[in-house]
Amino acid sequence: MTTIQVRTQDTTKKAAQLILSRLGLDLSTAINMYLVQIIEKKGIPFEILTENGLTTAEEKEILKDIASARKSNKSYASAKEAHRAILGA
Repeated sequence: MTTIQVRTQDTTKKAAQLILSRLGLDLSTAINMYLVQIIEKKGIPFEILTENGLTTAEEKEILKDIASARKSNKSYASAKEAHRAILGA
């Protein structure tokens, strides 16, 4: 066995302990479960999203598209015209 020391906010620890105790778990058991899941999944066992609800890859792609659109400086006479251009019609 080994020991892991983790720094976290006191309020975070207490809130997590309260939830875990309702589930019949202690913090040490929950952390061990998390570590086992990292091994099983060979990565973080849940999706990590930005504040916009996107993956970092999705967000980077959108930002790249926005930058590209700004560089192209295209304008359209109407939303209908813009829609046709997007659809390639």
